[in-house]
Parts: sequence; structure tokens; C-alpha cells
Amino acid sequence: MFVHKLLLIICHISAIFGYPQLVNPKLSKNHANMVLQFANTPEEDLGFDSSENSVVEVDSITVDPPSLQDPCQNLSQDIISEIAGYKDVANRIFQTVLSGSFKGRTYNELSYFVDKFGSRVAGSENLEHAIDYMLDKMKQDELDNVHGEKVQIPHWVRGEETAALISPRKKDLSILGLGYTVGTPPGGITAPVLVVSGFDELQQRAEEAKGKIIVFNEAYESYGKTVKYRGTGANEAAKVGALATLIRSVTPFSIDSPHTGMLDYVDKVTHIPSACISIEDAQLLYRLQKMGEKLVIKLVMNDTNLEPKTSRNSVAEIVGREKPDNVVVISGHIDSWDVGQGAMDDGGGAFISVEALALLRFLKLQPRRTLRTILWTSEEFGLIGAQQYVQRHSSELEKFNAVFESDIGTFKPLGLDFAGSSAAGCIVKEVVKLLAPLNATTFRASSDVGSDIGYFLDKGVPGFSLNNANEKYFWFHHSQGDTMTVENADELDMCTAVWAVSSYVIADLSVDLPRH
Repeated sequence: MFVHKLLLIICHISAIFGYPQLVNPKLSKNHANMVLQFANTPEEDLGFDSSENSVVEVDSITVDPPSLQDPCQNLSQDIISEIAGYKDVANRIFQTVLSGSFKGRTYNELSYFVDKFGSRVAGSENLEHAIDYMLDKMKQDELDNVHGEKVQIPHWVRGEETAALISPRKKDLSILGLGYTVGTPPGGITAPVLVVSGFDELQQRAEEAKGKIIVFNEAYESYGKTVKYRGTGANEAAKVGALATLIRSVTPFSIDSPHTGMLDYVDKVTHIPSACISIEDAQLLYRLQKMGEKLVIKLVMNDTNLEPKTSRNSVAEIVGREKPDNVVVISGHIDSWDVGQGAMDDGGGAFISVEALALLRFLKLQPRRTLRTILWTSEEFGLIGAQQYVQRHSSELEKFNAVFESDIGTFKPLGLDFAGSSAAGCIVKEVVKLLAPLNATTFRASSDVGSDIGYFLDKGVPGFSLNNANEKYFWFHHSQGDTMTVENADELDMCTAVWAVSSYVIADLSVDLPRH
């Protein structure tokens, strides 16, 4: 049976790499997947006898060594030469932003902005004042078609929030309520506590959970894997009769600092208050419970969900010289949480997207297609600005050649992450070679390269994200630590240069990026 499966797996590999001696080179991807599924099926389900005495003898199997051909080897030499021809333009951009008149500008503009406005939570007047400021700034940068596009957004307001351990000893706990959370009843909730390590333990101890405050002391694996506790922990706890949840902050590192974020209530499940606590406090409560102590916490959260408000996506352009209706978007989000300054998330991404366009305008570089900067609003409350933008512009998306998003840090740039067809990826691999002076030539193919731009990707638009040395990003993410101290002027310059070069070249190429 092993040989049967071996032959099938070889056929599958042949389908992928196109070995004509083993399989029809026209074998479709679906057929290849069927072969692999067949090869992974248990012997008994296929009707084979898998007993010890069932042996298939094969004298020999001859397989030519695979020719692991570069999938980009068929990229037109004309395209390769055209992209390489942008070297002088790229060097002009590098010189201007790294040692010329734009040196330090992104940092200076960002620091002025975040020091002036601070946090910019969705629904606040402060966010709208910040949007007014950015629209005025982009006009002063002499960009084209500067305007705001209205967006209906949620309006959640953080009120007084306190949590105190009152048994077995007194201790104040640092908390941050989660976006959309309901508040506690007047006077708060005083209740016994159950600490669990995750959803499985919660289900195992469901009877104990009734009438308690549930503390999730989940281990941090990665942001993508662990954020589910912040997003849905309140739902799962409510299903077993809990009164509230306190979630260990979704971060690998802490200095007694809670991190906030959005939760996602579901219908037909009681909405209970939910907040994040620091790693230190979550682990303390776990250790006390392990010692056999009976824990009691008093929780007060005066948070409120109000009527929706109107905000705006902020838009500016350099209109294309030949194909003005064809668009390349560079973007970040302008809103933030109501803690810290929102310098890293996502002030940096927003400002490299604005300064890249200002830099190109300053250098009088006008690409074939229109380059459009968009600063999304209400990203933190569910990608609201981007979602409504795509809905409003759905009939135009066929003319969107690419969309860039920076929302995972603006530290030292390493290259570009890309989501799109393999043919488009081959073009992008050539583009990142232009970033060699910055040592930022890493190309990573991915199906998921952003949050806001996910709506564009779903419609087939190729997408880019800034790949940067952001190992410490989640140390500061959604916390009081997200301030200008996190940012570095030289790294912001390099990120601005990467954004300007890559978006300009993609917008100026003689060919569109091929779609799937």
C-alpha cells in the first residue's frame, strides 16, 4: 500500500511541477488536489488490504530529478529591464528622504500631529479635528482632489473603570475595557473569580463558572492565535452563566500594562462586561487560585455604546498623467484607541502614506496611473471606513491596480509582503530589487497582507503590506505605551522611501499587475 500511495504522491508532485514523463502536463490544480486527497485516504477506505501479508512488489521506480524551475523565469525581459530602469528615480527618492530636504520630515510631522491631538478614538471630536488637520495638510502639500468621504461609525465611550481584588487580599488591578463592551450595573459587580487557561478549561468547569467573573489566563502563542480570547471570550463566558470577563492582554511582553482592543458580541448571547488586565495580574490571580485561595473581585465599568456618528475617510491624489481613472492606493488608518498617542498604531502608517505622496509631488514625479492616499477612519472598531469605501466604490474596483496598507509598524523596513497572482508576484520581486540601497529586498507572498485592504483583496485587487522589523510591535500595541518614543526618525525615513518607490513604480509601469 505504501507503494500505491508513493505513486500517487509522485503524480501529485508531477502535477505541480509539470513532469511530462509521469503525468499529463495539463492536469488541473483540482485534479492534483484530488490525487493528494486520494493518497491521504486510509487503505481500508480505498479497498486495499493493509495487513502485514499484503505486499506489492515493484522492481524499480524511475523518476527523473525535478527541475525546480523558477516560476518567474517566463517574466518578460522587457518588463525586467523596464523596472530596472527606475533605478535613477529610486535613487533620487532615497537621496531626498535620507539625506536631503525630506530627511526627518515624516518623524517631525508625525510627532507634531500626535502631540497636538493625542489619541483619536472613533466617535470623538478629537478624531474629527485630527481629520480636518490632515485634510488641510494634504492641501498644503499641493496634492490633488483632497477631500473627505463620509462614513457612519460606531460611538463607544470609555467611562470610569476600576477593578480591585478584595479577597484574599486587597490589590488594585489595572484594566482597560474592550471596545463595544457594555458597562457594569450601577455600583459594579462584586463576585467570586474563576481563572481558566482557555476555552477548553472553561467548558470543563462550566458549572463552576456560573455567577463568577471569569479570568482568561491564556498563554500567548501569537497575536493571530491568541486574540480570539479578547474577541469572543465574553461570549463564551456568558454562555456558561458568567457575570463578566477579564482577559489577559494579548501581548508577549508587559510592564504591568493592559492592552485594549475590540470585542465581538454575538446576538442571542447575554452581553457581559469585558476588559483586559495585565499579564502580571492574570498570572497572579492564577497562582492565588492554584494555592487554594478563594478570589473575589469588585469590577466597575461605566462604558457606554451611543448612537452612531459621522466621520470621514481622508483622500488625496497625484492624478495619473496617462491613465487617471486607474488607481494605486497607499493607506493607513487615522483613528486609534483612546490610550497612548496612537503614534505606532497607526500614526506611522498614515504618515508614511501621506509623506510618500508629498515627496513624489515635491520631486515632480507623476506616474501613469493615479496614486491615491487614503487614511481610513474607525479601523479599530471593525474596519468601518474601508468597508464603506469599498461598498461605495465597488463599480470602480476593476480599475484599482493595487492597494498598499501600512498597519503593522514602521520600524526598519525589510521589504514588501504581497497578496496577488503569481504572475504579479514576479513583477513585484523585480520591484523590490530597487530597494537594495535600504537592504529592504525581502519579498513575501501571502494571502493576508492587511486589515483594511482585505475588502479590496476579496474583490481581486492585488495588495501590499510593509514588511518591517516589528518584533516588538505587540509590546506597545493598543496600550499606553504607544507613543512617539516607540518611533525612530531614520526608520520612518526609510519606510517613507520604500512606500514612495514601490507605489510609484507600480503606478507608473506600462503594464497592470495581472490578477488571479
